[in-house]
Order: sequence, then structure tokens, then C-alpha cells
Amino acid sequence: EIVAETGAKVDISDDGTIKIAASEQSKIDAARDWIKSIASEPELNAIYTGKVVKVVDFGAFVNFFGAKDGLVHVSQISNERVAKVSDVLTEGQEVKVKLLGFDDRGKTRLSMKVVDQVTGEDLSKKEGAEAEA
Repeated sequence: EIVAETGAKVDISDDGTIKIAASEQSKIDAARDWIKSIASEPELNAIYTGKVVKVVDFGAFVNFFGAKDGLVHVSQISNERVAKVSDVLTEGQEVKVKLLGFDDRGKTRLSMKVVDQVTGEDLSKKEGAEAEA
């Protein structure tokens, strides 16, 4: 499936070494990211590019790490108040999110407002540095 979807050639040797080859770097990157999402867990406080899969009244579900989805609560979409989530986000839209953690039921909590949506920079680290100065 990875080969069919990304167009990259993937070779896994008996010792677990994975080699990825393709004519374009973007295909290699897509295959590598897919393999990483299968073989590892998302990292706390890491920033991911994801796709909005469902918009609901209280936020949006974003597919951000392989088959993993998480919730961006309405309060975590923007620094400005968001009255209606569907005014800001649409299904299929690509967004940058930061993994904040997990709630008491194990649900994934994501934030968009602490990530620069253009550069992917973590704004919460920047605010902390400015506060210390």
C-alpha cells in the first residue's frame, strides 16, 4: 500500500534495515513518514502536519500521524474566539498541529493556535523566550 500510494520503492531487509528509493524527494519523504507512523508513537510537544477529517461544533478531528487522529478543541484553533468551527476549518484542509497530550480517557489533544500555520514554528516556545527576556 505504501508503494502504491507514494510511488516510492521500499525494500526491507532481514535485519530490519529499510531502504526507500524514488525519483522525487517528496515521494521518499511520504514513504518515510508513513513507515515512521507505523513503527513509532507520536511525540509529546512535537509539531505535525495533518488533515482535517471531521468538523464538529466543539472542534475538529485531525489525522496527524499515520492512522492517528486527534481533537483540536475549538479553544485551541485560534487566539481569537471561534464562534463556529466550520467558518475557520473545512474537511480535507491541511493544518499544522502540536501534540499537547492525552485526556483522562486516552484521547489525543492537539493545538493549532500554538503553531505558526505558515512556517510550522512552535509559538509557545517563542512566547516563553520573550517572557524571560
